[in-house]
Amino acid sequence: MTSAQSAPRQRPADAAPAQPIAATIADFAAGITLDTIPAPVRECAKLHMLDAVGTALAATRFDFAHRALSGLRGLNEPGFSSLIGFSEKLPLRDAALMNGILIHGLDYDDTHPEAIVHPTASTLACALALGEHVDASGAELLAAYVAGVEVATRIGIAAHGAFHTMGFHTTGIAGHLACANVAGRLLGLNAPQIVMAQGIAGSTAAGSGEYRADGAWTKRMHPGWAAVGGITASALARGGFTGPKSVYEGADGLFRGHAGANLARTDLAQLTAQLGERWVIEEVAVKPFPICHILHACADSALALRRKHNLQPSQIREVRALLHPESFHYVAEPPALRRRPPTDYVAKFSVQYVVAACLVRGRFGFAELEPDALADAAILDMAERVSHDVDPDSAFPRYFSGGVVVRTTDGRELVHMEKVNRGAGDRQLTADEICDKFAQNAGLAVSSGRADEIRAAVLGTEQLTARELMRAVGAR
Repeated sequence: MTSAQSAPRQRPADAAPAQPIAATIADFAAGITLDTIPAPVRECAKLHMLDAVGTALAATRFDFAHRALSGLRGLNEPGFSSLIGFSEKLPLRDAALMNGILIHGLDYDDTHPEAIVHPTASTLACALALGEHVDASGAELLAAYVAGVEVATRIGIAAHGAFHTMGFHTTGIAGHLACANVAGRLLGLNAPQIVMAQGIAGSTAAGSGEYRADGAWTKRMHPGWAAVGGITASALARGGFTGPKSVYEGADGLFRGHAGANLARTDLAQLTAQLGERWVIEEVAVKPFPICHILHACADSALALRRKHNLQPSQIREVRALLHPESFHYVAEPPALRRRPPTDYVAKFSVQYVVAACLVRGRFGFAELEPDALADAAILDMAERVSHDVDPDSAFPRYFSGGVVVRTTDGRELVHMEKVNRGAGDRQLTADEICDKFAQNAGLAVSSGRADEIRAAVLGTEQLTARELMRAVGAR
């Protein structure tokens, strides 16, 4: 054994907590009920559920969803679990995976900016599938979902971007531990069993960020796979299988394994600080654009300059998109790939393409991700004029700040900056705006009458059973 191998490993925390972090979280998850959740938090949660269901319905119109369903159907296993927007039934864990793919596949689902986590995609997929399976009440489903969002988000906040910097997709890590709590709550596990479930989920948690290289579809499955992991971990824990109690803070635990050289920037105290008192779900942002959240401020800035100055493409000589440098790898580099994205998924993560499309078309929606848009000569020509630079006043990672500087052919320099991206902080979307977004997304898949029925069901979740809710959001 070498000296490096024999040297003691440092734990992420300077001093061990009074009890394992997983135990504090498990106490919270085991004890949460609808009555312990403040009314404004419950209403916020249902709006986030509605946003996710609308995004999932829209996803049923896209190729990736049908290919995923085809692959799962090809296993030829009988199933009884429902899907959002589809009439097919799948086995429990396949249904959780598929619903997670639908919610997250368009990258239009909610995000906590500081955590860099999509908390609803995994936790709602888990709660819907398992809630239907065990015939939970809507109140139990809602409470379990809220618990999961709290855990997933806090893991991301504690990581402070370290997981992303190491090449991981934080959602694919945090979701597993969060879903262990969701599933544990719905299966009626006691707190010690939920500790075991979290420990087991620490061995399934993963999420490679290599999809960024070529726009591969793997990111789309990370939240659903986290739901599968959480359900599996809780089932094993219920059967008596054991997992490590120190899954978060251990010398070989989640944070050391995924933060690596960036371990010092993590803050494990954030996992349990004011847990059950400060509800971080209220800080989760609903997206106004179907693109990477890091790009929203730049998109809004480009649209604002176009409107204010009535800019035409022929008047624009060059454009600089300003972002935090830690985000360059995700959305700006390599420039050649980003300026001519080969797929819609690469386009979602391209500041050059998004800003160009906003300046040329005066909007950014699903239409700007269609093949005709990706081949639009005017957009591609504009993208060649877009470069990226450092936003010196960025509030990243608390908010996804950004902006655009346009230099015109007549020598003017036009600037617009967004310190707080729309949908986050004090710029959160209103309930009416979220309902409007739901209607637009759902309208891609169902009639307006069906959309109204689905909205009423989701916003009245606590009055239904989980099975009734799944019947409402499934295909008819």
